[in-house]
Amino acid sequence: MKARLITALLALMLCGTVLAEGPDWAELSDEQRTMLAQFEDTWEAMPAERRTRLATGAERWASMSGQQREQARSRFAAWRSLSDERRAVIRERAEIFHSLSPEEQERIRENFKRYREMKQERREMLRERYRRMTPEQRRELRERLDRERGKRRGR
Repeated sequence: MKARLITALLALMLCGTVLAEGPDWAELSDEQRTMLAQFEDTWEAMPAERRTRLATGAERWASMSGQQREQARSRFAAWRSLSDERRAVIRERAEIFHSLSPEEQERIRENFKRYREMKQERREMLRERYRRMTPEQRRELRERLDRERGKRRGR
């Protein structure tokens, strides 16, 4: 029993080591190698994390439908068209979002869904009202919304 446990632990540690190193070029599927052919010459010199991300991305791409691929191309083109500063802000906000609890993430998703479902005129009016607020008014608004949220949870 003890030997099996030790063997299993060693196997897990070795798997972790392999994952930490990232996949070798030969370990990729034929489809992944075809999609990632432009990286073949530099693959082994890449950081393990990047190799893992590229391999995972190629696998995900292969599983997408034509419509999903077109949507991804469109989103990627929109991303590339953004300024470096704008991309940095988006990355920072995504990091903040992912650090929130699942409940907070869901609350934000629901609020955004309600916002998207509003009529265009109402959304524009809300955006304009927010733009005209001073930083102090924005802070007060956030605090008031946090208090209201707290009361709803406390019920």
